Amino acid sequence: MPQGIQIGPIMIRYYALIILAGAMVAAWLATQEAKRRGKDPEMVWDMLPWLLIGGIIGARLWHVLTPSSSNAAMGLTTQYYFQHPLEILKIWKGGLGIFGGIIGGAIALAIYCRANKQNFFEWTDIIVPGLLIAQAIGRWGNFVNQEVYGPPSDLPWAIYIDPAHRLPGFEAVERYHPLFLYESLLTLLGGLLLLYIARKYKDKLFTGDLFLMYLVYYPLIRFGLEFIRLDPSAVGAININQTVMLIVGILALLILVLRHTIWLPKAVLEVQTEGIDVSEMRLVEPEIEATAESVTQAPSSEPATPTQPEEEPADENQSEDKPSV
Repeated sequence: MPQGIQIGPIMIRYYALIILAGAMVAAWLATQEAKRRGKDPEMVWDMLPWLLIGGIIGARLWHVLTPSSSNAAMGLTTQYYFQHPLEILKIWKGGLGIFGGIIGGAIALAIYCRANKQNFFEWTDIIVPGLLIAQAIGRWGNFVNQEVYGPPSDLPWAIYIDPAHRLPGFEAVERYHPLFLYESLLTLLGGLLLLYIARKYKDKLFTGDLFLMYLVYYPLIRFGLEFIRLDPSAVGAININQTVMLIVGILALLILVLRHTIWLPKAVLEVQTEGIDVSEMRLVEPEIEATAESVTQAPSSEPATPTQPEEEPADENQSEDKPSV
């Protein structure tokens, strides 16, 4: 299977084009979500280059720090990259780590939001539905590269892998589980689900909830699929990707549950008081106390009221008699 389009000395790889296509779809979806939330959609296109740069850097560094077993067998280890730092720049050799891309993109977004005085978690909620759909599209780059496949399979949807791309020990096996396809379908479903939740339950969601849901949903997918991946990223005897995904998913789920239960009053207060000067709210307490005092003092002043009208007629009579004298 061809890997790209050769134009003179330049190879335009299909993998890069597919990743770029996914990014464009995600950006367009983010503009629609930004409009719905009252944000300037042009900010999406403004931040997109920075997110792509941060994501690519993070994804490459994640691969360098957690190379797959097959890459390690070929000598592309973390130690090798440290000894040959220029090799890190050759992102077409070895690949990218998607979780590192998420971290790098999040850091870039945080910097952008700080520089432009934007709420980081509002923008994560805007971005993550499209991000899942972009991941669904991007996984088809693995199909082009004939990578990210599962164990041998005779199922009707099993894919053929060329001998040059088969892992050691599986040279005689032709057909495998399309692991990339499973992840693509599940992330597509997740993106559509987040878009539905964002609209159906918009009055019940707190800022950052969709981001937390993403950090639960995607790690759950990766954790499960890593069990049937033939080429995991191992650090010692630990599948590092699976372990990290498990930790992130549990923490995100815990935070999501807590902020809708134990932390609920604080979260609701933050939502209700957003954009309100707290110092003005403190003025309400003295007013309430003054009102309470006036109510409690009202009965004690009632006996004095009848005496004043009784004295007023006497004064009026005296004042009227003086001219007659």
